[in-house]
Amino acid sequence: MQTYLTITAAVLYASCLFLPTRLRWLISLIIVLGWSVHGTALWLEISSPAGIRLGFALMLSTATWVSVLAYWLENWKLPLEGLRILVLPGAAIQVLLPLFFPGQLISIDGKSIWFTGHIAIALLAYSTLTIAAFHAVLMAMQEARLHNRASIFSVGWIGATLERLPALLLMERILFRLVFIGFILLSLTVLTGVVFSEDVFGVVFKWDHKTIFTLLSWGLFGILLGGRRLRGWRGKTALGLTLSGFTTLLLAYVGSRFVFEVILHRSFL
Repeated sequence: MQTYLTITAAVLYASCLFLPTRLRWLISLIIVLGWSVHGTALWLEISSPAGIRLGFALMLSTATWVSVLAYWLENWKLPLEGLRILVLPGAAIQVLLPLFFPGQLISIDGKSIWFTGHIAIALLAYSTLTIAAFHAVLMAMQEARLHNRASIFSVGWIGATLERLPALLLMERILFRLVFIGFILLSLTVLTGVVFSEDVFGVVFKWDHKTIFTLLSWGLFGILLGGRRLRGWRGKTALGLTLSGFTTLLLAYVGSRFVFEVILHRSFL
């Protein structure tokens, strides 16, 4: 059943690309329908009586699901119509990835309740920080366009899309709001990870590449927020740290899962 739901969500997302801007109410309705179908498919793909299924494709799909919701909510308050042609094509593709890369089924028998909570919070943290990274990329493109009107970001559909985005100062406020929420969720991920690790492995941390990269990412986002509050960091410094923190988190979860599942064909937890 989830296969049909996944394909339906992809079709609904893609169909929004061909509707004119004046039909904003219809676009909004189709996005909500696609998001609801997408969420149902994700739930069926991740949860089962035998345990929970995880994988790089499911993580990307979850991040996309949160990204679509964030776009839909922000579009009601801010002029973000230009994001439609950036968010939805990626959503239509990424929602299909779990069909080709289903991931690894992990049994929850005998595991602490912290395990399920840790996984859920980690997915939300990763999804929120994915949106922040995407937002930072858009801001970098905006800034490049402002400094060089002859750049690639000033012409074609890219230039037209960037033209519709809010001013850089407003985009920056949204970015730090996303980073703050993501940092709180990532902090909870680390905390529940400690409890889960002690309960299952008998050690505070299982010192592997996932733990190291997660802590490094947490530190980078903490430095960014501290620098913003104490020294007023913004601009290229903020964008650079945001993307560095996200890249590190990507290596901890999606990147390592991709290597283990697709290249090495090994299980990964």
